[in-house]
Amino acid sequence: MLFPAAILSLLTWLYLVFFHGSFWRDGPLLKTGPRPPVWPDVAIIVPARDEAEAIQPCLTSLLEQDYEGKLSIILVDDESEDGTGDLARALPDPHGRLTVLTGKKRVEGWSGKLWAVHQGEREAHKRIASDGYVLLTDGDIIHAPTHLTTLVAKAQADNLDMVSEMVALNCESSAERSLVPAFVYFFAMLYPFRKVADEYSKVAGAAGGTILLRRNKLIEIGGIESLRGALIDDCTLAAHVKKSGGKLYLGHSTLAWSVRPYRGAAEIWRMIARTAYVQLHHSPLALLGTLLGMGLIWLLPVGLTLFGTGRARKIGFLTYAVSCITFIPTLRRFQLPLWRALPLPLIAGFYMAATVGSAIDHHRGVGVRWKDRSYTDEAS
Repeated sequence: MLFPAAILSLLTWLYLVFFHGSFWRDGPLLKTGPRPPVWPDVAIIVPARDEAEAIQPCLTSLLEQDYEGKLSIILVDDESEDGTGDLARALPDPHGRLTVLTGKKRVEGWSGKLWAVHQGEREAHKRIASDGYVLLTDGDIIHAPTHLTTLVAKAQADNLDMVSEMVALNCESSAERSLVPAFVYFFAMLYPFRKVADEYSKVAGAAGGTILLRRNKLIEIGGIESLRGALIDDCTLAAHVKKSGGKLYLGHSTLAWSVRPYRGAAEIWRMIARTAYVQLHHSPLALLGTLLGMGLIWLLPVGLTLFGTGRARKIGFLTYAVSCITFIPTLRRFQLPLWRALPLPLIAGFYMAATVGSAIDHHRGVGVRWKDRSYTDEAS
């Protein structure tokens, strides 16, 4: 039985390498493109809950954007208890770009973040013309001065309805160096960037740290209200846009980076568990299938390499080598040594365990916890 299983694992990896949107290659990077003759209006919405440590650097980077068009920045203080709103209001704003809204109490059926974004959305519609754009970002992200210009130029040049980028993530602590690159790698495996951009593919994904969205398309899909209870809000928004016929782009960013630290494995576990079972639509069968699939492609090859015999061991080693090689572009992106590809099956095991933990939490009634809020299900 081990030999057929080894063959199946190898064939699965060959499919992933050659026919799954080249997910493992270094993703696309935006470059400065042709400048449009007219720069459209842009409103940046920043929902923030207890972001005192990062909110001033974040907003300062947005206030210093070199964008030539009309730019409005809307910070929605989502019931923060650490003075986030006051810190935002204290920032110098010589061009009058920044508006700080005191968020209203969350309405039942809404996720906290989306309720804040919805309030910012209503303000944004007052400030931008019909051909403008909305940029959604988070309160812990720093943007290079040219970031917005690059995003809008890409959207205009390729007639895109959504331009999203995965910002550079913190990778300084031991836990981050071990586990964060794999998060980016697994995300690309779930949402291959090339398939996201392919209008004939059903795959739709986005990274919540940077989402530039055409205002008219946001209105067409029913606004943020159309996904009000989503706990994986970025990819849900991308799915709505693509189903409506919108054109998407998803890539990596070299012009924006997160300053949120993950100081230990427990914090990364909670980050994974927050939405892992939501991703599986709270289905025990989907969970079982996911665990079997990950076991086949991650655990079986290294297990055969260490403990197998004969042909099964050789094929297991070949498959394990292929899996490690696919991780190298991600390691290079994070400027990490190549030997860190070797424990990738163990890291996959950690992600599997966190997914099981997410399911256990859900069935215990604990649900998703984030920013001191708890959600037992995803609202319709």
